[in-house]
Amino acid sequence: MSKSGFVTRTLAIATLLMVASTPIQAAKVYRLKLAETWPSNFPVFGDAVRNMAKMAEEMSDGRLKIRIDSKNKHKAPLGIFDLVKGGQYDMGHSASYYWKGKVPETLYFTTMPFGMIAPEQYGWFNHGGGQELMDKVYSKHGLMSFPGGNTGNQMGGWFQKEINSLDDLKGLKMRIPGFAGEVMAKLGAKPTNIPPGELYTALERRTIDALEWVGPSLDLRMGFHKIAPYYYTGWHEPATELQFLVNKRKFDRLPKDLQQILKVAMKTAAYDMYIQSYNDSAVNWEKMKSDFPHIKIRTFPKEVLQALRRANDELLKDNARKSPLAKEIIQSQQEYLNKVRVWTNISDKAYLDSL
Repeated sequence: MSKSGFVTRTLAIATLLMVASTPIQAAKVYRLKLAETWPSNFPVFGDAVRNMAKMAEEMSDGRLKIRIDSKNKHKAPLGIFDLVKGGQYDMGHSASYYWKGKVPETLYFTTMPFGMIAPEQYGWFNHGGGQELMDKVYSKHGLMSFPGGNTGNQMGGWFQKEINSLDDLKGLKMRIPGFAGEVMAKLGAKPTNIPPGELYTALERRTIDALEWVGPSLDLRMGFHKIAPYYYTGWHEPATELQFLVNKRKFDRLPKDLQQILKVAMKTAAYDMYIQSYNDSAVNWEKMKSDFPHIKIRTFPKEVLQALRRANDELLKDNARKSPLAKEIIQSQQEYLNKVRVWTNISDKAYLDSL
């Protein structure tokens, strides 16, 4: 072997030994901060957030870590929109209809009175143009919004007094957010929105006369049955979808694979929350019937439901006139509902009616 060949080989071996002895650089870890509307360790809603964060970390092999701050930490349960938009937090978990005072078109993406049930609404979001319309609304604010978990059909609420006529709604102080609150106001009620942690105290102290929260999955834990005897069936939130809010600039800085992992984690956690909520409502409803037989289940009288529906239709027409974007969303939802409800009626409803 020539001298030059020997030197070249020696240098090559030395280079290989140096590379082999150099520690492999650890993969970069991306850390996100999430603010949720709910208190610490809140069941169902909070479970969805924790499940999402866990899945994102596991699927990314630890490269994506999400820190969760509940309302106890950030002190702004109904301020998640601003926290994420302003960049104090990278993500949020809340409900879109809480932002109707800031951006009126956001309220349509939680649920609508007399609207779609959960499977229908998931169809609209994922295959009927709902996600694209939500993108259209939130992108103007540097935000991305994704379905964040569905409660299914919610109960109509807890009332101190029985509702026998439209007169009983006049002056009624009720915690009821979203479009349903506007419907109630049109019939003379006084709707308000109160964070979850303050609901029991408000009802107990008669600051409000009634409230709607979710259903047995969460209402039993809140203890409303101890202070309000009448529990009404629902009309106002047939498919309440929470939301994952994401700061778009932060999302765009993530590697493409982590963007997809985050999307998959959010979508999976959202649907799993729907399943959990359905199960927990069934379990807790059984407990309510056996342990608290004093609870009086009621359905609003026909004249009240008819008036609520008329008010709902009138408000939808008014909103469509005021905002072209609202009109686009309302039309999309109504057209999809008209199509999908035919199938719901000849499948699930026909089956249940035959039992």
